[in-house]
Amino acid sequence: MKKIRFGITGSGYMGRTHAEAIRRLEGAELVAIWGGTRAPALAARCGAVCEPTLASLLARSDLDAIVVTTPHHLHADEAVRALETGRHVLVEKPMATSVADCDRMIAAAVKARRVLATGYQQRFRSNNLRARELIAAGAIGKILTAQVSMPCFLGDYKDSGFGGGNWAWWDDPASVGRSLNSSPHALDLIRGFTGARAATVSAFSRTFMPGQTNEDTTLALVEYTNGTLGSFFFSDALAAPAFPGEGFRFRLMGSAGLMDLDPYGELRVSDAKGWRVEATQPAIGHDDADAAYGEVRLGAYCAQLRSFLEAIEGQSAALGSAADGRADVATCLAMYTSSRERRWVSLSS
Repeated sequence: MKKIRFGITGSGYMGRTHAEAIRRLEGAELVAIWGGTRAPALAARCGAVCEPTLASLLARSDLDAIVVTTPHHLHADEAVRALETGRHVLVEKPMATSVADCDRMIAAAVKARRVLATGYQQRFRSNNLRARELIAAGAIGKILTAQVSMPCFLGDYKDSGFGGGNWAWWDDPASVGRSLNSSPHALDLIRGFTGARAATVSAFSRTFMPGQTNEDTTLALVEYTNGTLGSFFFSDALAAPAFPGEGFRFRLMGSAGLMDLDPYGELRVSDAKGWRVEATQPAIGHDDADAAYGEVRLGAYCAQLRSFLEAIEGQSAALGSAADGRADVATCLAMYTSSRERRWVSLSS
């Protein structure tokens, strides 16, 4: 496998995340970074070139792939321009802020005959991988219901300076809402566990935090094409640290057993023999600014990039596809539509 030379758009929390992952990965080289006030420092840290414009980044002749890590509403234009210059693209979730933009990105990838992937690194966390294996092996039978909890106390991130992130752009109306940022990981994992797509959505979305513009809380019900029913709770409107162990939690009821999945803790399964622990994932720890770039968190990003390299080489890859990214944008936006119009929303494609 030849070495793949990378450029990155964006220099914040996710820009640095991917930069650190590329540096750790054999077969990958970080060449250049563009975008954001932290780009010069990040480029210097990584031994890369800081480009002054997106145009100058894409004009380089020594780049094979681009990782897009800028705010959500910028993803589509940057990805399309990168694809049009012949680069493979890995775009952070959410893929875009509209289904039309997702379609535009997919069309550009097809025309350029390049890989377009969505950043779903949760697929590569050890507990989630093991959960998928167990489900595929029939450990809990057919999944009848899925409950997903994602309450996030932003104070954990802001007080510690976790990852050096600046979260203010989340409330930019162009970013649409907080659940569009949070939901894709959960929706992607449930789709992978069930092998089904979302068919019908019903939801309530609200803005509870004072001084905020965008939605910060959504409660949704999703019916899947195979009959599975899912409930989803996404919220950043917490006045105190989240319920213990509930920051990202999946509870699956199957026809032959139960599964309790904490991607940052334990994976437990229950059947006629009772509960047992199947896997344990070390905690990242959000009280330390540098924990974001430790091996516990970055391991999944490295595995995702490795899968991206395999896709570029034409091999079968486990990473999120453009179709996956589009599906989750459509489902989340359907939640907002359901809340706004006070009706069920059907997803026809």
